Amino acid sequence: MSVFIGGAWPYANGSLHVGHVAGLISGDILARYFRLKGEDVLYVSGSDCHGTPISIRAREEKVTPGKISTHYHNEFKYCFEKLGFTYDIYSKTDNESHEDLVKEVFKILLDKGYLYKKSIEQVYCEECEQFLPDRYVEGFCPSCGEEARGDQCDNCGSILSPNELNNIKCKLCYSNPVKKPTEHLYFALSKLQDELDHYLSNACNWRENAVKLTRRYLDEGLRDRAATRDLDLGIDVPAQGFENKKIYVWIEAVCGYLSASKEWGKENNRDWEKFWKRDVVSYYVHGKDNIPFHTLIWPALLLGIEDLHLPDRIISSEYLTLEGKKISTSRNWAIWIPYIIENYEPDSIRYFLTINGPEKRDADFSWREFINSHNGELLGAFGNFVNRTLVFINKSFNGRVPEGTVDDKIKAELNNIYDFAGQKIEAGELRDALEGVFAFIRNANKYFDKEKPWIQIKEDIKKFEKTLYTCVYIIANLSNLLYPFIPFASEKIKRFLKLNESSWREVYVPQGRELDKIEILFKRIDKKVIEQEIERLERLN
Repeated sequence: MSVFIGGAWPYANGSLHVGHVAGLISGDILARYFRLKGEDVLYVSGSDCHGTPISIRAREEKVTPGKISTHYHNEFKYCFEKLGFTYDIYSKTDNESHEDLVKEVFKILLDKGYLYKKSIEQVYCEECEQFLPDRYVEGFCPSCGEEARGDQCDNCGSILSPNELNNIKCKLCYSNPVKKPTEHLYFALSKLQDELDHYLSNACNWRENAVKLTRRYLDEGLRDRAATRDLDLGIDVPAQGFENKKIYVWIEAVCGYLSASKEWGKENNRDWEKFWKRDVVSYYVHGKDNIPFHTLIWPALLLGIEDLHLPDRIISSEYLTLEGKKISTSRNWAIWIPYIIENYEPDSIRYFLTINGPEKRDADFSWREFINSHNGELLGAFGNFVNRTLVFINKSFNGRVPEGTVDDKIKAELNNIYDFAGQKIEAGELRDALEGVFAFIRNANKYFDKEKPWIQIKEDIKKFEKTLYTCVYIIANLSNLLYPFIPFASEKIKRFLKLNESSWREVYVPQGRELDKIEILFKRIDKKVIEQEIERLERLN
């Protein structure tokens, strides 16, 4: 079986924060897991270099949009690498291969009648002397009354057009814009209402928020959406009479999944089509605000293109707050990824954003919980079990794995954990999978304490050898079970035990094998850091 995993494409207009990673970490967990199973995996993502937020940032800093997007694209790549993300390709939307693919898709949709001309009134700022991109228009949502921008309301999730907002203002100069007629190409989304309704009815293993929100849009009736815009930044429209317009970012950014796949195939001399046209399971990983683009817009485009595989599993996270308050990049109420990866272990970040992440409901990042989880779970439960077992072997067996057999009860329990965690990961229930593994780790510590090897070594050497060999067996298999979640510690264990391969199946360490040099997996973080980090956060806000 082939597995395609698409991670959402962040706007290259500013640094990533913990909320972004909380919504994306699932993709890497899935990719690592399926590779352990021996499946053929293609895991893609990239930077969105055409979004209006980039133009806004460029205006503010008086530089070109290209300079902004290139800087943050490179920063994103660095951050993802430090966090251990294993993208097969991390691309960007301003490269030639993406632009060529988007134009090709646009022409297909035009030829098939899914794009049509329409004269509309668009928001125009007389002070700035330009038609305003949607994100340059601010006002109040007609559905919930909260502040919203011209493409979407973050409060209620409504997809909007600027003309629907109440009391609109220009984001650039804060004047009241007017409406002027202009002509655009529209995507006939309404034509695909029945097909998308059928698609949702047969959806399997979607997160509940994706099902509910998609159903709401379908029940309200899908509306056609503008596919072009009067913008300076973006991909030129390959249609006569529209040469001075750009393809709307919502229609071109999601095409990145396909363009990146083709780019990967060309660069690696691999067959990209097996991940789009054959026996494949596809996962799409993103935040709540991106649901309609992955459950309606992208499937609609794929249906229009024809013969390409629709998304199977929608892994859409809820929102992450920070110390009980909404993350705000404008107010600097955020924990930026470049900061946290330079000051804390990547496994600690990955663990916390999985076990305490916004998988099924909104979650909160607090420094107290983050540091307590590191000290209590990673160090206290997992690291402690590994360390005391291997140190015991060093002292008692000159660093060689003892002769012995595996405790039958532990063996059965461990094989159950492989089955349980695997099923949960494939269903997108990653928190449950990780909790299951750590419940097993806590039981392993209880087993160690119950057997009392420090007494067995004096009274019954055979029992002592069995206990220690069983513990080595547990540690070896934890390096597999935890590899999708905390890969850096897992790799260290493999080095300690001289294990050359990773797999999603039971593994044994040969008796008599000499251990490599052992080091502690995790260092304790002083609890004073909690207050220091909170003070720093409030000082920078």
